[in-house]
Amino acid sequence: MAKHDRQPRPRRWISRRQRLILAATTAVVVAVVVGYFAYRAAANLPGVLMPDQGNLHIPTADSPHEPYNSDPPTSGPHLPYIAPWGVHTRPIPTPLQVHNLEDGGVLVQYNCECPELVEKLRAIVRRYDRHVILAPYPPMKSRIVLTAWTRLDAFEEPDEKRIVRFIEAYRGIDHHK
Repeated sequence: MAKHDRQPRPRRWISRRQRLILAATTAVVVAVVVGYFAYRAAANLPGVLMPDQGNLHIPTADSPHEPYNSDPPTSGPHLPYIAPWGVHTRPIPTPLQVHNLEDGGVLVQYNCECPELVEKLRAIVRRYDRHVILAPYPPMKSRIVLTAWTRLDAFEEPDEKRIVRFIEAYRGIDHHK
């Protein structure tokens, strides 16, 4: 076949350089969209995000350790065992609370002599067979505080939807590193 008899090569639809630019632009757009939705999802989580203080085990509740950055605590030094899930009538020591949080627990705590409130909270907590605790906690400033690993929500009046939303968002998420 002679040189002049060759068929001209069809032109590519887009050049290699244009494909690279298109791929890079697509990757950037996808990253921005995913980032936006991840940010919105995190921003819409219930409670206030607290800095993570780690998960160091301490031998006893009286063992010295760094102070917690919230009250009740949301992470940090804790005992090597957990409190039973469910309804408690006595306060749970803070190093014990933290291990329950690390194991995916949510604590619903109250600070008042208020049998009607406690009964409302008890009815909510009893819906869950694991990973939720109800207990009094006299030192806290608010009447009701919900805690999960690195999350805290404090308020004065019972709000069933708020409590259930918090429990459903964090219950069962293990935080062992």
